[in-house]
Amino acid sequence: MDKVYSAIDRLISYARANLLLAPKNQDYVRNKIFNMFGLENYEGSGAAEPVPESTPENLIKEFCAACIGEGLFCEEDAERYSDAVMDALTLPPDGVEKIFNDKKDGEGAEAATEWFYDYSVKSDYVKKAKLDLNPRFEEDGLIITINKAKPEFRDAKKAAAGNKPKGGYPKCNICHENEGFAGRAKCTLRTIDITLGGEKWFWQFSPYGYFYQHGIAVNYTHTPMHVDRGAIVRLLDFIDLFPHYFIGSNAALPRIGGSVLAHDHYQGGGEILPLQKAAAYKTFNCKGYKDAVLEILDWPGTAVRAVSHNRDAIIEVSAAINDCWKDYDNPALGLICRGDDGRRHAVSPTVIKTKRGYEMNIILRSNITSKEYPDGVFHAHPEFHVIKKESIGLIEAQGLFILPGRLERELGEMGDLIVKGQELTDELKDFGMVFEETKALCGGDFSERNVRAAVKKELASVCRRILENTAVFKDKADTEKFLLKAGVIDG
Repeated sequence: MDKVYSAIDRLISYARANLLLAPKNQDYVRNKIFNMFGLENYEGSGAAEPVPESTPENLIKEFCAACIGEGLFCEEDAERYSDAVMDALTLPPDGVEKIFNDKKDGEGAEAATEWFYDYSVKSDYVKKAKLDLNPRFEEDGLIITINKAKPEFRDAKKAAAGNKPKGGYPKCNICHENEGFAGRAKCTLRTIDITLGGEKWFWQFSPYGYFYQHGIAVNYTHTPMHVDRGAIVRLLDFIDLFPHYFIGSNAALPRIGGSVLAHDHYQGGGEILPLQKAAAYKTFNCKGYKDAVLEILDWPGTAVRAVSHNRDAIIEVSAAINDCWKDYDNPALGLICRGDDGRRHAVSPTVIKTKRGYEMNIILRSNITSKEYPDGVFHAHPEFHVIKKESIGLIEAQGLFILPGRLERELGEMGDLIVKGQELTDELKDFGMVFEETKALCGGDFSERNVRAAVKKELASVCRRILENTAVFKDKADTEKFLLKAGVIDG
């Protein structure tokens, strides 16, 4: 067991250096870990030895390998046991929250969130080492990532159910009761209480975030997602608490919303996404508010932006757009707000703070289906499903695409075929359009370097066309007519 004891000692040393484990608690925590495995023959000194690691991945691998080698658990249970061990080394929720609030009061919100994110990485809740392996590049004003850390998610029914765990506890995978819950590998999850709209909510980081400091603000009450005036107020409350972040809400409908619709929550974090930087196609004065403007965005999807230092103006204009869009019908454009499947129109609002004041970006979404497009008329069309079939949620609608991990291999093989001058294999036959378009982008230069660059351009082109698919108004003039109908601009 020498290797097991040595690995535990190194984890204890790591926790002393990185997780604020107090010397007074060192023996207590070591014994908690021993108790998990019935270990009683420790002969070490208990002295803390320096470890060079500033993140725990290598130490966890060392610990798991030693335990598997001694038959303490099998490889299939390694994640569960390592999660429990890291929990023993991590401060309890009230300890984390106290440091966060002390930093926020003393050094400001940005310093507090930086500390909390760093601590979540060091506790192994945020899987940054895995996230750093995800390919990522910027092309044609979009950010493209390939998500190797999580499997492709295609089942909209699971989203409506909120990914409900077996046994019914917690009610869904983002309920506050998940904090420390071993059943979903949440032992090291830590949350920070916040107040939004006079209600108790909490903030946590995503273990498999799509961008820097990607987190979610979650209602303590398990209530379905909804976007109304109250949601607009809560988004503004959040951005007042954390003005260095953005925050937004998915549309609260299947096919155009997020992966959890059963529990009200918002997504945000420390990165400015492409939509938030998009230029204005046309600018209007807001009706009734001299200190506010409304912009139709130069964006492939249908999006508008309300801008003002006046918080009340943002609330009223955003609520009016939301209320009008929910009941908006335009059969000539294929827009019918209700049907046998219920309500079909919803908005995705997202807000940042800049020198111009609050900037509320509002994306108009529709989840209507047809015989031709059973997955959604305003969803990625079938010719693009080989690249992206999952729902186009809040993050992707803002120009950061999360593509399935399988594409790393498939597009690599496709690129190799182009370099060698060969045709597509049967396995890659669904990539026919992508294959031909990529070859055309090469311009006759089929060197490996040029082909790889062409693949990136093709991916960005497909993603831009997917955003165009999601646009409910293909003509910006129709967006203007809608805003007139909503009563938020003058005619």
